[in-house]
Amino acid sequence: MDRQTFEAELKRDGYEVATNTTPGVKVNPEHSHPFDVRAMVLKGALTLKREGTVRTYKAGETFTMPRGCLHSESYGPEGAVTLFGRKL
Repeated sequence: MDRQTFEAELKRDGYEVATNTTPGVKVNPEHSHPFDVRAMVLKGALTLKREGTVRTYKAGETFTMPRGCLHSESYGPEGAVTLFGRKL
């Protein structure tokens, strides 16, 4: 799926759309969000640890997380640009 299609689907489904840029190495310790998340990595990669599994998402890949999902995020030296939607 391309960025335009993904963004159009987010808007159609009532998600607030934004872009997040992480310029380099960063770790966000375990946390959760009070909203549902749908995201697409546009550049670089990010690794999510949740529900006992670890997965790295690269450019062009998408993921979802329900509100309240405990997770941690980490980014390598290349960082990442992520298009994401959040919905209460």
